[in-house]
Amino acid sequence: MNAMKTTTQKFKKSRPTPKQKARPDRLKGWTQIAHFLGQPVAVAQRWARSGMPVVREGRFMTASPEVLSRYLGREAGLDVPVHIASENMDLSADLKRALSYARGGNKAKKRR
Repeated sequence: MNAMKTTTQKFKKSRPTPKQKARPDRLKGWTQIAHFLGQPVAVAQRWARSGMPVVREGRFMTASPEVLSRYLGREAGLDVPVHIASENMDLSADLKRALSYARGGNKAKKRR
């Protein structure tokens, strides 16, 4: 009987699989904004002074990930929002879109 209890206790100690974090609809504070951008806080603050869309709500700065992606796409000279990669994200669709865009650009250059 004791052997049976020790084997069931071993299985109970296993760790659950980590859940993927959902993307928030609002980024609150410079730390979250900078982490989303993949930049230090000082860079995010400098970009905000030069026109990056952030909003002061009380004592916190907030921003929408979608709005930041569109802003970065415009700043990069693209017609589409920039996809900011983070851990545990599937980037295959964005890679395919970027490759088709690059291939289309090469065809236009060859025709001239």
